[in-house]
Amino acid sequence: MKILKTGLIAACLLCCHAFANEGVAFVHGTGKQTNAYDDYWTGSFITKVTAGLPNSSNFTVINCDFEQYMWDSRASGCLAEQLTSFINAKNITSLKVITHSNGGNVMRWILSNPTWDSRYPNIINKTSRVIAVAPSSGGTPLADAVVAGNGFEQTLGWLLGYASDAVKMQQVSWMASYNQSWLYGTPGRPSLPTVFENIVGSDVDSAIWDGDSYCGGYQNQVALEVTQNWLDSCSDGFLNCSSQSLAGSTWFVDKSRTRGREPLSHQQSRRDCFNLPSIISSRI
Repeated sequence: MKILKTGLIAACLLCCHAFANEGVAFVHGTGKQTNAYDDYWTGSFITKVTAGLPNSSNFTVINCDFEQYMWDSRASGCLAEQLTSFINAKNITSLKVITHSNGGNVMRWILSNPTWDSRYPNIINKTSRVIAVAPSSGGTPLADAVVAGNGFEQTLGWLLGYASDAVKMQQVSWMASYNQSWLYGTPGRPSLPTVFENIVGSDVDSAIWDGDSYCGGYQNQVALEVTQNWLDSCSDGFLNCSSQSLAGSTWFVDKSRTRGREPLSHQQSRRDCFNLPSIISSRI
């Protein structure tokens, strides 16, 4: 009888897994996006990631105004609306979320504050995994520099979006405050209600003779090489490794898994570079 019961439980688990309707949402970083598929991620990245789904058409690409504070209705409210629409339209029962940079903060706001919005609990219940690529969980000194207006505002406008509310929010001391009061997943705080794992970018290569430096745009590599001078030796040109790994758990640091042990700059970690999309695909 015990053997029969165990077998039935195992069969039920296999059956439930087989009929789970899995989907993926791509959540961009700082900026106001209207076509994140092409302008932020690129089709090549998304196509290779979604190849790991049982149904490769079960994905959505979020387009929201992430120049706002994470709790703003135009940020987390927009994200909640688009995730809810996707879950309902596709009858998603297991949602994987791929975030980049500040998108990790907006997603973490939803996961940490279930009573803030009536749409949050269903999203939390359906979300089985968040893969946060280069998340700005601890903020960045570059945001402090932009807000101070010492020249970075012009240099980093393409990356940060100038001194928007989202940039102000990502100042190091501001994120430390949010992590201690509103957000889960960092040391000393409650755990997040789902897996939140990080891919950490650790360096920037911009050698003109190195073909790998051209993935994601050579000019972006050069700019990130410059800004890396204001960061720790372990950084992706925008975020210190310590910020990227602060919330949840670290899945891997770039060179441990990328093709050719190449580092991922902050630009390359949202592009089809060094086998990254296929690595993520195997995870989902």
